[in-house]
Amino acid sequence: MAEASIPHFANDAGVRAIRIGAREFMCIGAKPPFDHPHAFLDMGGDTEIVCPYCSTVYQYDSSLKPAEAQPSSAAWHPQAA
Repeated sequence: MAEASIPHFANDAGVRAIRIGAREFMCIGAKPPFDHPHAFLDMGGDTEIVCPYCSTVYQYDSSLKPAEAQPSSAAWHPQAA
């Protein structure tokens, strides 16, 4: 399943910014069942992007692996159907 290779992040803690190790990812807002439509975000060459649904600021951090985040609770791993 292609979707499983795209990192997913959620902001249950309600922090202003989340540092992540990927430039292409999905923002889900909060973890299910409180998630918003899953938005594919692509930073391109930038180091920061804002989710259009929940206004979470995502900042690229090259010291993190693609599916890692700070805070670490922001990384979400969808279950296979």
